[in-house]
Amino acid sequence: MSPRTVFSPYARIFAAVPGSLAFSFAGWLARLPMPILGLGAVLLVEGETGSYGLAGAVAGTLALVGSLAGPQWARAMDRRGQGRVLRIAFTGYLAFGVAFVAAVVLGAPQWTWFALAGLTGACGPNIGSIVRARWADALDADGRQTAFAFESVVDEVVFVVGPPLVTLLATLINPPVGFLTGVVIGFAGAMWLSGLRESEPPVHPVDDSASRRASVLLHPTVLIVFVVYLAVGTVFGAMDVVVVAFAGAEDVPALAGVALAAYAAGSLVAGLVYGVVRLPGTLATRFVGCAVFFGVAAQLLLAVGSLPVLIGVGFVAGLAIAPVLVSGMSLVESRVSRSTLTEALTWVVTGLVLGVTAGSAIAGATVDAWGAERAFAVPAVAAALSGVLALAAAPLLRRVPAAEPADAPSTGPGILSR
Repeated sequence: MSPRTVFSPYARIFAAVPGSLAFSFAGWLARLPMPILGLGAVLLVEGETGSYGLAGAVAGTLALVGSLAGPQWARAMDRRGQGRVLRIAFTGYLAFGVAFVAAVVLGAPQWTWFALAGLTGACGPNIGSIVRARWADALDADGRQTAFAFESVVDEVVFVVGPPLVTLLATLINPPVGFLTGVVIGFAGAMWLSGLRESEPPVHPVDDSASRRASVLLHPTVLIVFVVYLAVGTVFGAMDVVVVAFAGAEDVPALAGVALAAYAAGSLVAGLVYGVVRLPGTLATRFVGCAVFFGVAAQLLLAVGSLPVLIGVGFVAGLAIAPVLVSGMSLVESRVSRSTLTEALTWVVTGLVLGVTAGSAIAGATVDAWGAERAFAVPAVAAALSGVLALAAAPLLRRVPAAEPADAPSTGPGILSR
């Protein structure tokens, strides 16, 4: 496949959607803290206490509270607009993030570490869902798959850049610098994105009775993808902790970010290809197949015995990440209404983040108890579980209908179809 074949569909969607380059790049900056804050919290707390268990628990708290708050921010954005909500949320994000670092460095009681980490996470709406909602409002079905694949690649660029950046800052300067860098970059990106009002999807006001409706999480497709993503996220959270611990055990802690970047790089490559290849079968079939592929590929982690092997295995296993994420997002987008799209996408990302919370905590305890090398069993088992869950849910996914035509994007047939 030639570079022109790969990149031309991406060029077309940017040419078709005014302002897309700005909102996509602003969104990339705003989500750069995703790997930096979790890994930065691990490096910061472990550096102060020497405990990977405590470090994983604090990082997990940040992710957990953020995952619970994210859908509420998303619902507010669907009803009141993205810009206003982003400005409010990220002001708190900056303030609490700085306070968290100060509490750890100054030796405040450990309960304050958990409280401030949780508040920092609570003020971080899911940026990927916000950007995807902008694309979804402007493109047709084929264009949305390409755009969602591109945003998955953007996510992976974040995970290629973020881990080496935070580990280098934390090990070569000091741990607080790594975490604070993520907070400041995220705040700047979110403020930029909040000002790009012309590309915001329309607000969907509701009356008081409608505001008490059941959460979109109860939609069968959203719930299934949410549950599968719990297991997928557990892999991600465990990898952050186990890779850092393994690199430390190998006496090359600064290379932890390189290993995590290799894992993300595999996903980046797969995401670029997935965005331009039209696979056979329904969206549901693709999602189940990608989840099974993800589960099988992660078993390579059980063979890790050295850092060079980890980097190679990580790249290969990473090839399964983007397909399972893009296929799940595309499936959800095809089956929910426009008025709940940001919330629905945020719920499935919340599943990922809740999994990250569980994965970081379980992996931290496993590293402390059995050592880093044996702890690679945590992401391997979690990945296998994601494939099993998707297979078990396949019959139900086949029976759930697509969204009604009235719920199609406001652009009608889509910009790319003109």
